[in-house]
Amino acid sequence: MAGAVILVLVLLGFPIVVGLGTAVIAAILGFFLNKDAEERHAGSELVQLND
Repeated sequence: MAGAVILVLVLLGFPIVVGLGTAVIAAILGFFLNKDAEERHAGSELVQLND
């Protein structure tokens, strides 16, 4: 019986872990891509248009 309860808990928790994991990966990737874009276009006149 304990094995079935553990299996149900794992199956219910799996979508939450996957969802939060992908959200964390997306946040980290977005941070580093934004930082890279700011460094690459630091002297561009188009950056001033975004302010």
